[in-house]
Formats: sequence, structure tokens, C-alpha cells
Amino acid sequence: MKMSKYAFIFSIVLTIAGIITLSAFGLNYGVDFQAGSNVDVKLSKNVTKAEVEPLLDKIHLSDGATVAPGDKRVNIRFTKELNEDQSEQLKSAIQELDKTASFEINTVDTEMAKELGRNAIYSVLISCIGIIIYVSIRFEWRFALAAIVALLHDAFMVVAVFSIFRLEVSLTFIVAVLTIIGYSINDTIVIFDRIRENLRFGKQKTKDDLKAIMNKSVSQMLMRSLYTALTVFIAAFFLFLFGGESIKMFSLAMVIGLLFGAYSSIFIASPLWLVFKSKQKTSAKPAKPSKA
Repeated sequence: MKMSKYAFIFSIVLTIAGIITLSAFGLNYGVDFQAGSNVDVKLSKNVTKAEVEPLLDKIHLSDGATVAPGDKRVNIRFTKELNEDQSEQLKSAIQELDKTASFEINTVDTEMAKELGRNAIYSVLISCIGIIIYVSIRFEWRFALAAIVALLHDAFMVVAVFSIFRLEVSLTFIVAVLTIIGYSINDTIVIFDRIRENLRFGKQKTKDDLKAIMNKSVSQMLMRSLYTALTVFIAAFFLFLFGGESIKMFSLAMVIGLLFGAYSSIFIASPLWLVFKSKQKTSAKPAKPSKA
């Protein structure tokens, strides 16, 4: 609890910075959330951006196109939908560099992009509502409120980092955010369960009593939380380093979310519960002295 004030300040500063960045720049949406075409090309050799861009200019497709070379592959994103003729022209142009090139073209129209965006928001909101209901029934509303603040904090931090560094947001990113929410609430619930157990046997007459119970509970589960976060972090980190291009942003979002998830379960969720519980104690009327 001694460190919670600094954690609250740190999280508030990051949240304000994230809100400012999102307001100013928004998110770098992938083709899943905006109309356009995404072309993934597998090659037998490495090519550079300087080799691909002149070919796009030659077939008049360079306007609004983003070229991202990789290891024996190149990804080309267009802000407009490619028709069949343009797709064939693109294939012919790329095959001038490599005749064995294979293509995967994904196209999203405007209505589909809007629908995917709405569904992504609904999925996050519905999952949060379900978590609030479950935790309220299993524990109490103060635990539920603290848990939902912590997991929304984790999800927003990932969104903010992606906005600041202009990383692409696609459907796999939404999957990562939902996974982070599930992981974060799991870690938080483990600590809350230990707090509830210790409340049964510890005195809780004053705020200091509650603080001692919370600190004891977090200390008892601290290494378990850190070990779990570390093992999952290692898996996600190496998936980011060596995984394919299609899951790179998913892995990166997981790495960021896991770090914030472990942090919030210890320094945000539990101290928040203590703040809410302490208000209950201070607002409770003192018992009247019995008459002799």
C-alpha cells in the first residue's frame, strides 16, 4: 500500500498521455478496420522497398500504398480496394522481381470495416460487463469495481502504446486485448480470493487493520503472480521475435499487456479495493456505549 500512491500517479499520467495521443493521432488501423486491400507476397529472395515502389508507380498504384518488406516477403497495403484488373497488374509487376512469388490479397469494403469496428468495441464491453457480474456475485461490488478499473487500465495502456508508436491495429490486436483482459482478471481474482480468506480470520475494525490484511494477502501471492506473468511473458516475447508477420502485433500486444497486467493486479486493483473498503469503515457509525 505504501507504493500505491506512486502507482496511481504513474497510471494517471500514462492515461492522460494516452488520451492526448489518441485524441491527436488516433489509431493506425489496419485493413481489417478500414476500407482497402492488403497484399501479402511470399518471395524466394529478399526485396527492398526501393525495388517495389517503382513497380507500383509504373502501374499507377503507388498513391496511398504502404510497402513493408520482410524476410523473403513483402506486405503492401492500399487505402483503396483493388479491382480484378489492378490485382492482376500488381501480380505481373511483382513477378518481374520474382517469378515464383505467391500472393494473398485481402479486401475490406467500407461497411464491413465499420461493422468490424463496432463488433470489436461490443466484444470488449460485453466481456467487461460479464466480469463485473461474476465478481460481484462471487465476492462483492467493491472487488468488482476495483477489478474492472484494473483491467480497463491494462487494455487502455496497450491501446495507448499502439497509438503513440503508430503500430497497426488489426483483428489480431482485438484478440490480444481480450486475452489480456482475461489474464488480468485471473491474476487479480487470485489476490482477491486470498484477501477474502484473510478477512475471515483477521480483525478489520480500522483502516490500518484492512491495510495490514491487504499487504499480507498481496505478499502471500506476490511470487505466484510474478512467476506466472514471467512464464507467459517469455512465451509471448519469443513468439514476437520468431513468429510470423501475421501474429507479430498480437504477440507485441500480449507482451505489453502482460507487464501492465502483473503491475495492475498488485499496485492498482488491491489498493483500490482498500480505498473503497476504508470508506465503508469510516462512514459506518460507531456503536453506542451500553448503559450500565
